[in-house]
Amino acid sequence: MRSLIKDLLKFRDERNWSQFHTLRNLIVSLNLEAAELLELTQWKSDEEISRLTEDPRSDEALRDECADILLYLLLIAEKAGFDLTEAAQEKITKNAAKYPISKSYGSSRKYTELGVDN
Repeated sequence: MRSLIKDLLKFRDERNWSQFHTLRNLIVSLNLEAAELLELTQWKSDEEISRLTEDPRSDEALRDECADILLYLLLIAEKAGFDLTEAAQEKITKNAAKYPISKSYGSSRKYTELGVDN
């Protein structure tokens, strides 16, 4: 991950794009990329979506949009001054407390509906 971040920041800095990367602009851009990912599923059935990777063009589009989202997340974390990997680990720990296996196994209910004290 550190190598990826280093390459990303080098790419950004070589183009003098840091000046445009305010936290607000990065968050807006992340959401635009997420919408592009969502667009890949528009008007498709679950079955069609599950086959996206079978078509080379759709597979490439899926990979590209996911990569764009990851890169913006990394830029947001860098701008906000936190380690995204560390934050993700902390979130998994929080989610484990919200969704104990005994109450959430096989359930799609939100933690507020599980009767868990948080």
